[in-house]
Amino acid sequence: MNRSPFTAFKNFACRAGIVLTICGLSIAGALAESGAAIGIDLSDSEVYPVTGPELAFGDTPQPLLLAQGLTDLNSARTWESAVPSTERYDWVQTTSGEWLKGELKALYLDKLEFDSKEFGLQTIDWEDVAQLLGHGTKRVRINLPAGLKTFDGVVFANQEKVFITSSAGVQEFDRYLVISITPGATSERDNWSGKISLGLNISRGNTDQSDSIAKLNIKRRTPENRFIVDYIGKYSKVRDVQTVNNHRLSSIFDIYAARNYFWRPFFGEYYRDPFQNIYARTTIGVAAGYHLVDKPKTTWDVSGGPAVRSTRFVTVEPGVSDNADTLTLVGATYYDTELTRKIDFNVRYNFSILDKASGTYTHFAIATFEIELTQYFDFDIAIAWDRTRDPQVRSDGSVPDQDDFQLLMTLGFEI
Repeated sequence: MNRSPFTAFKNFACRAGIVLTICGLSIAGALAESGAAIGIDLSDSEVYPVTGPELAFGDTPQPLLLAQGLTDLNSARTWESAVPSTERYDWVQTTSGEWLKGELKALYLDKLEFDSKEFGLQTIDWEDVAQLLGHGTKRVRINLPAGLKTFDGVVFANQEKVFITSSAGVQEFDRYLVISITPGATSERDNWSGKISLGLNISRGNTDQSDSIAKLNIKRRTPENRFIVDYIGKYSKVRDVQTVNNHRLSSIFDIYAARNYFWRPFFGEYYRDPFQNIYARTTIGVAAGYHLVDKPKTTWDVSGGPAVRSTRFVTVEPGVSDNADTLTLVGATYYDTELTRKIDFNVRYNFSILDKASGTYTHFAIATFEIELTQYFDFDIAIAWDRTRDPQVRSDGSVPDQDDFQLLMTLGFEI
């Protein structure tokens, strides 16, 4: 019997539908049997009947089961809350949704300094950070009603809260209370840093001269305080005759009292320069200070306070004491900035106002460019300026120069 093309097409479509239905049921059955192994649940409530008209076959309706496989509830929640691993890196998510991985350098005054593995050192406004996921221990400074307090632990921050996880449990704070976040110290050694710098020049022949320079800087820094020791010394000879021999050893101890204020319960300095007619000079005092600028790349402090100074001179005129003790007013400022990723620049300036026997006014200023050569070695270029307004007259009636200038070029090793 002849069949029209349309009838033949309908029969073909019907058979095809039956075949597809059987295949679908077979696959659904196989998935149901292996559901426990792959975490797929095929309960009756997740199998929906679909009839033929919905498939537009136009023939006798044939039931079709559509299996919708979903992972179990715990797997779904795990997927939704998936975050980058902090096993090796810190992570920052911006409010625009981008993720950055790398190393958190510091958060202070609402500026986050982050060393991205892809984009290098970045400074991000704290308000533009949606999430912060910390790797390892961080130190978080919180401005509580009772005062500033430091917490150590693993840090997670969202746009409203900061969570700090430590052996004491999880502590939660409002995000706006955070003053600073810095990499944490896992041992006392992590609080210390230092740098030794040496310079040497030896000339022989028509000029018989040797010059040596030594610089030392040691720091201990925590969120609560800092302790710094500095030494600068220079020694020169020309044909076995001393031409330069000066040494300066100074130290400060600061306690951070508030966000921008600190007090200095101790500072001291020892100075010796026979060519300035100073056999030994000692200054000890206390001071208060203020952070004019305290950002990841730039710091600028000012401080001042009373001190006691004792000076012993090499020689003096007849009838003049070779010792001078006096009260003095001391002021100081320190500025440090990162010009580029390889070059830092810092300036230190100290001055003292005292009686005429001790010099009336003295100051010491030094400006230094620190050029990074490798991870551990720097090349430093510094200019130092010592000034005494009224130098002590020597026994022979000569008067030392008011000003001494030095150019110091050294190779530094960070420890």
